[in-house]
Formats: sequence, structure tokens, C-alpha cells
Amino acid sequence: MASTPHILVVDDDRRIRTSLKRFLTDNGMRVTEVADGVAMFAAVEAGRFDLIVLDVMMPGEDGLSLCRRLRGTSKIPVVLLTAMSGETDRIIGLEIGADDYVCKPFSPRELLARIRAVLRRTGDAASETRVAGLTYVFENWRLDVVRRTLRNPEGALVDLTAGEHDLLLAFLERPQHVLTRDQLLDLARGRVASPFDRSIDVQVSRLRRKIEADPQTPELIKTVRSGGYIFCAPVAVEDTRQSA
Repeated sequence: MASTPHILVVDDDRRIRTSLKRFLTDNGMRVTEVADGVAMFAAVEAGRFDLIVLDVMMPGEDGLSLCRRLRGTSKIPVVLLTAMSGETDRIIGLEIGADDYVCKPFSPRELLARIRAVLRRTGDAASETRVAGLTYVFENWRLDVVRRTLRNPEGALVDLTAGEHDLLLAFLERPQHVLTRDQLLDLARGRVASPFDRSIDVQVSRLRRKIEADPQTPELIKTVRSGGYIFCAPVAVEDTRQSA
């Protein structure tokens, strides 16, 4: 059972919770379902979850507020369920630390694919990097891919969401190379891009606020007009397997 992903479904609609629990269970996952934020935080405190599927539009405290509060204490990956027309919800959700989103009405198979992609990024990728045992160094910043931690030039830890970590790693593995938005979506988010997908732009903006001296005039991650983004700083790679 330890290798079976444990998913927490948070939705006030009992029919959605029940159908998702049945579908995800049939596809090899363990599912706990709750109806609101109070029950969500109680479940998180009582057990271990690999990912949370969180509805945005709920009575009382909504999913965006719950995600923001969760990010204050936990890095559990979050996939938001949002209204089809709620682009603002999706952008805000990514801004406050959600790892992905699925628009309602949604296909359970699409949600399953998104869940698996997030779990690969936060689980399998971590296992692979532990074997690799690498630390990336740029401008005296240090990204330890074993511990998935980032330290600034003063040595202080800088908190990164799973999506921000994977986006930064994608840049550091390919410095001085222009990466299109589609490439970054594949490398950092593990999902198929739509022509109007702004999630990478949001993630880049969030990452700039954490690593750039002046996010308004970035020197590390620069925008390439009609191209995408490029990581401009030199990057050194240290093999830390002996010291880990």
C-alpha cells in the first residue's frame, strides 16, 4: 500500500466526490474524500496524502483561499478543479501555489492524466535526482535536487513550490538555450500545452520574484520575443553523491 498514491478529493458536490473516488480507485489510487476546508485540514493533519484535488467553487471558504492557507504549512501538490470560464481562477491558483488545474466540466481521464503527471514531477523526479545527486550553482545560488531545496547567496532557504522547482531545474539543465513555452510545459509541467496556456508565464513570473534582484528587469530569466525564455547566467553542476 505504501506505493499506492493517496489522493484527497475536496468538493462540496457529493456526486463528484463519489464518482472520482470510484474512478481513481479503479485506476490504482487510494482516495479519501471530504466536503469542505475544515475536513480537508483535519484530514491533512491526521494522514499522509500524495496529492489534493481541490474544487475552487465551494460555499464558505473557497478553494483558492484553502490552497493559499495550505501553502503556508504544506507542499502537498494541488490540482484545482475550476469553472470552464474561470481563467482568472486558474491564473490566481497557479500564483498561490497550485500545481495544475482541470476545467469543469472535465473528463475523469484528463484529471487522472494530470494527477499522474504531477505525481511524476514530485515523486519520480525526486527519486531520479537522488540517484543523480546533483547541485546546480548559479550566481552563488544553489539548487540541491536531492533535497529539492534552493539557497540564496546568503545561504538562506528560499521556498519553492513543486512547479517552481521543476521550472527552475528545466532552465538550469539548459542554460543559454531559448526554451519555448511548449517546451517548458513539457519539461516542467508534464502536460500538453494549449495555444492559449498562460501557466508557464505565471510560473516564470513567480520564479523571477524569488530569484531576481529586480523582477521587473530580470537578468537571470529573460523573455525572448516570439520565442519563449532563456536562462542567461552561467551554471555549474556539482556531483554531491559522495557528500549526500
